[in-house]
Amino acid sequence: MAYWILKTEPTTYSFDRLVEEKTAVWDGVTNPVALKNIRAMQRGADLLIYHTGDEKAVVGHASVASAPYVDPKNAKLAVFDIRAGEALARPVTLAEIRAEPAFKDMALVRMPRLSVVPASEAQWKKLLEMAG
Repeated sequence: MAYWILKTEPTTYSFDRLVEEKTAVWDGVTNPVALKNIRAMQRGADLLIYHTGDEKAVVGHASVASAPYVDPKNAKLAVFDIRAGEALARPVTLAEIRAEPAFKDMALVRMPRLSVVPASEAQWKKLLEMAG
């Protein structure tokens, strides 16, 4: 099972909104590397939601609710459905992530503009441990 981190600007689409709506279509991704990551996702995979902007922190848990499919608005893009999980006990900030050696090779740190990034199982467990 793969682990993924989805980045979103909370003023555009926040984790709280996802929790209210329970499910959502994750769309709007145009970066070729991020699209490749989306196309590699499988239903049931674990997701963490990262708020960009002023927060810069991993804030909540979600899961992939559907296999990726063609974006109905643009056949060159891929989208997928996500299901809300629980908020983390406490957000894990980007500063904390950057300070932890276990994350030095993580795309979240190395490729800050990438909106869909993979995490290894060890990195995933470390993030959850840091979140309490």
